[in-house]
Amino acid sequence: MSKVGNELYYNFVDQELASRFAGLDVSARMVYQLIEKSGNKGIWTKEIRIQSNIQQQALNKIFKKLEDRRLIKPIKAITAKAKKLYMLYDLQPAKELTGGPWYSDLEFDHEFVSELRTFVLLCVKKMNGGKGVTLKEIGNKMKEANVSRVQLNFSEVQQLIQTLAFDYMIEHNGMNINGDALFVAARNSSSCCDFKWWEVLDDDFHFRDMRFEDGWMMSSGVNKAHISGYLPWSLQYPKFFLLASATVTSGVDKV
Repeated sequence: MSKVGNELYYNFVDQELASRFAGLDVSARMVYQLIEKSGNKGIWTKEIRIQSNIQQQALNKIFKKLEDRRLIKPIKAITAKAKKLYMLYDLQPAKELTGGPWYSDLEFDHEFVSELRTFVLLCVKKMNGGKGVTLKEIGNKMKEANVSRVQLNFSEVQQLIQTLAFDYMIEHNGMNINGDALFVAARNSSSCCDFKWWEVLDDDFHFRDMRFEDGWMMSSGVNKAHISGYLPWSLQYPKFFLLASATVTSGVDKV
């Protein structure tokens, strides 16, 4: 039954589903409706008790009756494993509750994620001669190779790529002709130990731009940070920046 304006509309209900509701009292139907409203995010048993104003002992009997009829099911969330939620029997829990493909039995699956990251990194290094691969190409290759126990969407593949970028294992390298971002294996930049601290300073003790043998340019100006390949010294090597600043300060104090 549904209501549009001031008019009520009735719909035919599947005979099997109708038999599950047969004989349910008012309290059981109210509990079912509260659970139904929660959708795929479920509702805590405590919230059901508060909203229905039904005593816990009676509520437990209603839960069991609805479970036995396969109208509702209990679930747990990764954020509160000791608590119980309920949702309709035929719904799939939201990813906020289960953790999505990265979790197994409410625990983060480090081995599974590590295997997927390794495969993504191989795609970046091997596909297209290592000159750049797109998110879509990586996702399609993962699907083709059937490396994941569950089907991953592009958003989830992007999460894997981001973790590799955060670990400085891959990097963004421009766009293809369709405007899709290209990813390549991260280049190893020269170590800051390959030069002395005074070699990065101008006569006025300001940092100068430094170009490495592998083509990387480190900029001394924050205004250049938006240019590809540039990052201010203080952002790229904060420890070195502080060490150099302390050394310069110490040297000036002695003069």
